Amino acid sequence: MKNNLVIQIFIAFFFAIILGAIVGPDIKVVQPLGDLFLRLIKFIIVPLVLSSLVVGVSSTGNLKELGNLSLKTVSFYMVTTAIAISIGLMSANLFSPGTGLDIDVPENQQQVEAQETPGIQETLLNIVPTNPIAALTEGNMLQVIFFAIFLGIGITMAGEKARTLYQLFDQLAEVMYKITGIVMRFAPIGIFGLIAPTVGQYGISVLWPLLKVILALLVGSLVHVVLVYAFSVKVLGQMNPITFFRELIPVIMVAFSTSSSSGTLPMTIKYSEEKLKVPRKISSFVLPLGATINMNGTALYQGVCILFVAQYFGVELTFIDQLTVVLTATLASIGTAGVPSAGLIMLSMVMTSIGLPLEGIALLAGIDRILDMIRTSVNVLGDATAAVVVSSSERNNPSDEEDYEEEDYAEVHYG
Repeated sequence: MKNNLVIQIFIAFFFAIILGAIVGPDIKVVQPLGDLFLRLIKFIIVPLVLSSLVVGVSSTGNLKELGNLSLKTVSFYMVTTAIAISIGLMSANLFSPGTGLDIDVPENQQQVEAQETPGIQETLLNIVPTNPIAALTEGNMLQVIFFAIFLGIGITMAGEKARTLYQLFDQLAEVMYKITGIVMRFAPIGIFGLIAPTVGQYGISVLWPLLKVILALLVGSLVHVVLVYAFSVKVLGQMNPITFFRELIPVIMVAFSTSSSSGTLPMTIKYSEEKLKVPRKISSFVLPLGATINMNGTALYQGVCILFVAQYFGVELTFIDQLTVVLTATLASIGTAGVPSAGLIMLSMVMTSIGLPLEGIALLAGIDRILDMIRTSVNVLGDATAAVVVSSSERNNPSDEEDYEEEDYAEVHYG
């Protein structure tokens, strides 16, 4: 059944490309299928993350272990983000996508205002919800994660008195995994409804002038996946990279189709636990956090786009300028956590830091959807890579050996 799902997703994906290219913009009539699939995914995200994270933290029962887990996760995301933007800069230097380019920007897109993002201090404060119920209803993932962690810690400290509450969340988590399995069966239909209108809307004529930008991002992404993710999975995660990527094919295709790390989160958790055997207490913490703050793909996109805009306007970026891009984009990935259109906000921030004209953002408007699909796929792969690496490091920790013997979390059954 699971292999059939992968085949069905492939068929739907390529059929959507062919039909979208043939029919053109009129294929938009199938878009409600994609919108429905996105709504189905979004409706399970909050209860899934809340229940699984509460159970994971409660099962840990060790604040020191939770602190180590947090440090490993955030460190991995920050280091790989810095590497990603460096690769993006190198790829753009290689392809020179903005050199000699002549494109007309629509008048309504010529004026672009600088985007503002809360500073790191304000972002850290915003992680703490003043109203946990509001955080749940609004889908503020950082606040939901914070609430779930403290709820799990409180259950652990209460001990036997909170046993019923623990069982409630444990049962809710199992129910949400079953619902996730049901929703994923509609993935082929949803992917068709998302990809076909995209292909029909853009077509070759829109993509051709900026094809070098797309190629620069695509090549940079492939290099990052091979050099960083495959290496991390093999050396740090002690897993065969081929197995890793093969098992995540459906997840990658959903990420590519939806252009949403959060939207792909239920499937990322499902496949990480079921296929990659990541313990639930790891996946329930690392993956929701990654879907919110991990921006490897977006950082790589920054590197490519910054060089593209600089080349288009004939601005020579020095080594110091490019180093500033790396540092600014890495720090901006924290400041934009959980902010809508984070990629655009990061790009305007970094361009401002080195004095590039913000009108350059308008040049990329026509292909932003395509670029978003690529960078989201890299983001999601980075989340899964971090889960495998952190899981391996915890398993190899002598103090945790008993926790990993006959690990129950790896034996997750989905409907």
